[in-house]
Amino acid sequence: MAITLVNPEGLPTVDAYRQVAVASGSRTVFIAGQVAWGSDGATVGVGDLAAQVEQCYLNIATALAAVGGTLHDVAKLTVYVVDWTPDQMPLLMDGVSRAAERLGVVPVPPATLIGVAALDVPEHLVEVEATAVLD
Repeated sequence: MAITLVNPEGLPTVDAYRQVAVASGSRTVFIAGQVAWGSDGATVGVGDLAAQVEQCYLNIATALAAVGGTLHDVAKLTVYVVDWTPDQMPLLMDGVSRAAERLGVVPVPPATLIGVAALDVPEHLVEVEATAVLD
């Protein structure tokens, strides 16, 4: 595997992600921000943050599989959430957990969560972009 995830001593341990990713692979993959579109282009989970987060992660997994990767190859995630407030964290984590269960992985690379006013269409509550490194 090209990615090693680390929580260095002296930094807080966060269950949702690791503080550092060390990449040793030779191909860097940049995944465009994924929203909750199903393969048919329809929004999955309108009004349901957890369902949309799950679909975003499934879409990232699909994109990675197309180039020979998996979520284990992700070095960094950036998550954009419309009108973010900390009380939404359980819904966000529920969506991540549901995707992890479906995919058989625990996606915990370093991550940044950014609250935004809006995304591409009003139905989208979250967008997730990924950077991966493959051997």
